[in-house]
Amino acid sequence: MPKPYLFFCLCLVLTACKKEKEEMKIEQSPKKKVVYQVFTRLFGNTNTTNKPWGTIQENGVGKFSDFSEKALQEIKDLGITHIWYTGVPQHDVITDYSEYDISSDDPDIVKGRAGSPYAVKDYYNVNPDLAVDPAKRLEEFKALIARTHATGLKLLIDIVPNHVARNYEGKTTPKGAEPFGAGDDTTVEYAKDNNFYYIPDSTFQVPEWKDGYQPLGGNPHSLVDAKFSENPAKWTGNGSRLARPDRNDWYETVKINYGVRPDGSYDFDRLPEDYETADYEVHHQFWADKEVPDSWVKFKDIALYWLDMGVDGFRFDMAEMVPVEFWSYMNSHIKVKNPDAFLLAEVYNPSLYRTYIHQGKMDYLYDKVEMYDSLKHIMQGHGWTDHLPVVKNGTKDIEHHLLHFLENHDEQRIASPDFAGDALKGKPAMVVSATMTTAPLMIYFGQEVGEPGAEDAGFGKPTRTSIFDYIGVPHHQRWVNNHQFDGGQLRPEEKDLRDFYKRLLNFTVGSSALMGEYQDLHYYNKEHTEQYDHRVFSFARWAQDEKLVVLSNFDAHKAYNLELKIPDDIIKKWELGEGTHQVVDELYGSNHSVQVENGIGKIKVSLKPLESYIFKIK
Repeated sequence: MPKPYLFFCLCLVLTACKKEKEEMKIEQSPKKKVVYQVFTRLFGNTNTTNKPWGTIQENGVGKFSDFSEKALQEIKDLGITHIWYTGVPQHDVITDYSEYDISSDDPDIVKGRAGSPYAVKDYYNVNPDLAVDPAKRLEEFKALIARTHATGLKLLIDIVPNHVARNYEGKTTPKGAEPFGAGDDTTVEYAKDNNFYYIPDSTFQVPEWKDGYQPLGGNPHSLVDAKFSENPAKWTGNGSRLARPDRNDWYETVKINYGVRPDGSYDFDRLPEDYETADYEVHHQFWADKEVPDSWVKFKDIALYWLDMGVDGFRFDMAEMVPVEFWSYMNSHIKVKNPDAFLLAEVYNPSLYRTYIHQGKMDYLYDKVEMYDSLKHIMQGHGWTDHLPVVKNGTKDIEHHLLHFLENHDEQRIASPDFAGDALKGKPAMVVSATMTTAPLMIYFGQEVGEPGAEDAGFGKPTRTSIFDYIGVPHHQRWVNNHQFDGGQLRPEEKDLRDFYKRLLNFTVGSSALMGEYQDLHYYNKEHTEQYDHRVFSFARWAQDEKLVVLSNFDAHKAYNLELKIPDDIIKKWELGEGTHQVVDELYGSNHSVQVENGIGKIKVSLKPLESYIFKIK
């Protein structure tokens, strides 16, 4: 038998043992992960001018230094384990930083005045907007890393593998390495080690603006002339092969070449099918003697650079637009360096979930198309809770890897009219998101105080908090309270909402049952409980030392008086004898009881509109 085959078999055995230990660790872990996504530029900005297309001087901007020890402690005390600093790598901005040897960016290829955080211009530096002294911006970020860790939080930043800014420079790329595109053969459309795709004999043209759009909203700027020099033109970030991309294309970016030929075939080794069960060390070994495209190496080096600086993980933008083999290569290198690195990715095609988890070695993916979309429909009034157990059952083999959220920078705010129109409608959905599976949970800054995203910032329109312009975030600013970070200006309803989030999240990160067993109670109660219907939802969670019943009312107007039932098979598993057992609500501390009669548990409860209970059986 060949030695390589023996080595592979041994690796698979070791992987199976490790996987079993990891699964045991998940089941026994007393703590879920909760991510606080913060748009770094907006977090500490206390300016309330909010002029559409306003400059940095007019509308203000937040800084790394705004994340003081007090601010970070308040975030941690909210029930947070990880903070995702969105928009850290240096990207295009319209503000002039030429005195700091930063070239000016052309508004004809920049979205908004503050620029898209996903049009990265230099992967080895950070956004100068975020520094008190732009000349020392990297040192200020390093200090933020130290403060974050001192508070007991771990931190993530973005890596955007599918594309970079159209004017990518990489001025601070370390000696001995080249920025993206520096060594490309621009005379051909494709070469394996080219970082970009080219359109030979064509010159880039700025999109034809439509619907009254003008760069910077028509405000004057010396570089607004409908021209940008790029010869030959490159493919645009979303894959457009036009020298003049459309207004709706990702025209501010260019697509990275990962060794995928223009006809869609691959110019790199493919993973063996059985590598789905192999761990990151086996994947790392697989790539050790393989020749990979230059872009793979560049992004691997970028990730290791940030890990060396103290970053604890990454959120990977549009990961499904990049071949899964690259992720096997990239993530195995990350995990070899830091096995605890937190790797979160955007993958929106459910048919690819298992591929990017098992072959791509992702820790977590957004659970958008399944769980988020289902919860959103229920919150809007036209979805039924009956669908939630179906969603969970369909992904039960990978549920731990599907991160739950109700808001992020790409999605509408819950309180915006186009979503639910009322932040309170997010309460039952948050309880379900936090407690239904073993997966991590994420909230977006301002969500906990009902931020509606109502500002017209310029390029970014209302319903989402703009990521493209300088703007203030009013509800959140009331919590910031002139950098006292004490909620001193919050309205009573905003204080109450934040209190709810704090109670829920702190319970979430401390509960052992939420990393344990699950059983649906919903369909059983629809059949056996009067009044119970598709606007209510319930389930049981338990571990050896904790037994929970979760009950939520998604109806904003209707109250329910129920005798919620726990079926006999759960009563047997929980070893609850006949008679009365004490129950406490873990959210607000109210006392209740479960009566076991003939092997069936019964909890009498009055459930107000949008109210939830997390019952703990004593």
